[in-house]
Amino acid sequence: MEVFSAVLAFAWLIYVWETYLSSRQHKIYKIVKDIPKELTSVIDSGTFEKSRLYALDKSNYGFWNGLYSQIELTLILCLGGLPFLWDLSGKVLGKLGCDPGNEIVHSLMFSFLGNIFSLITDLPWKLYYTFVIEENHGFNKMTLGFFLTDMMKKTAVSEAISMPLMALIIYIVKVGGDYFFVYAWLIVFIISMVLLHVYPEYIAPLFDKYTPLPEGDLKQKIENLAKSLDYPLQKLYVVEGSKRSSHSNAYMYGFRKNKRIVLFDTLLEDYSPVTREDKEEDFKKEDISQSEDGDATGESKKKIGCNTEEVVAVLGHELGHWYYSHMVKNLVIMQFNIFFMFFMFGKLMNMHVLFSGFGFPNFQPILIRLYVVFSFLFSPFNEVMSFLMNVLSRRFEFQADEFAVNLGKKQYLKTALLKLFKDNLSFPVADWLYSTRHYSHPPLLERLRGMDDVKAKRE
Repeated sequence: MEVFSAVLAFAWLIYVWETYLSSRQHKIYKIVKDIPKELTSVIDSGTFEKSRLYALDKSNYGFWNGLYSQIELTLILCLGGLPFLWDLSGKVLGKLGCDPGNEIVHSLMFSFLGNIFSLITDLPWKLYYTFVIEENHGFNKMTLGFFLTDMMKKTAVSEAISMPLMALIIYIVKVGGDYFFVYAWLIVFIISMVLLHVYPEYIAPLFDKYTPLPEGDLKQKIENLAKSLDYPLQKLYVVEGSKRSSHSNAYMYGFRKNKRIVLFDTLLEDYSPVTREDKEEDFKKEDISQSEDGDATGESKKKIGCNTEEVVAVLGHELGHWYYSHMVKNLVIMQFNIFFMFFMFGKLMNMHVLFSGFGFPNFQPILIRLYVVFSFLFSPFNEVMSFLMNVLSRRFEFQADEFAVNLGKKQYLKTALLKLFKDNLSFPVADWLYSTRHYSHPPLLERLRGMDDVKAKRE
């Protein structure tokens, strides 16, 4: 019980720390009502206020959702939720004619029932976030039917991937001997590599429509940029993200000489499927009213997204990540981390005192031991790793910005970032301690200043 109490106390300590950090950022949202001087010429007061209110709503949501999650976890652990669910999964297997004594099958049922429980308890929060917060701020594009169907598809795909992997890991721990952690890591590594190729090619299209980028100036300029850098671009896609949300993004994927670039339709100013018409109409109406009030010009917001040169600049930044092998470096770090965690699990898994306080004094299933070690005992390590990875990620972002600047894209990248911040209603001011812990990307003002400090080589 001493171990259990210590684990629970540390979980609450982390929660209190995270709540303190969030309160610092929440205070920023409340008191900062003036546009930073660097942005006064590019962000109007109406947009700044909208981004502030959007941030406040998300911050309030995060507080209550975090409190609920922490209380729920505490009650589950203190009231014996884990052994109860293990016993229940055994009874379900018995009614289905399966053998509850088969630990792997029993573990799969335990995980499935646990995931269903989480799905149900999380559903009201997800509905509120999507259909109240995102809806009120003009981002949600999903109907309730689409939302529920999409959620069920994601759950089915997740279970189809995680269940076989879980069964393999449990089997390897049972029969792998002293070096099981090597085999477990190899399995995770191989499956990760397979998913890096399979997911964007075969799984992602189950949820969104991917179409080749139409011929035109944008496609030509992207191909020319890729060719100038010897980037082995094979295909250019546009994904119809606008059927879900007005938020925008772009990413690259692929192995070696088989690279792809995917652009969200919401990123492209001149790419306007039906699902975006309402959003653009909102912007046009807003422009008219703001022009009459003298707060903004009618032309400033007629379209969302970025123009051709700005999209190319954004991809210049993304190509910087490829040039400096940031994705490969992150992958290597992640694999070393997984290997280390499996190794440490091997050292801890037979210390029965660690798991008895969680309601398993006698038989201690491997899945329960994995859950306790990875979710709780490793939590201090995970906190440190998360912080260090954010520090590294911000460094990578500055490097990618510098790469784009050296391509002569500084002004276009700046305007693209500003447009994306405006379109996504991102708040440009951050508390230093909160951003240090949570931001994987530097705050907007830091990125703009960082680009100004770079002496472009090709401008």
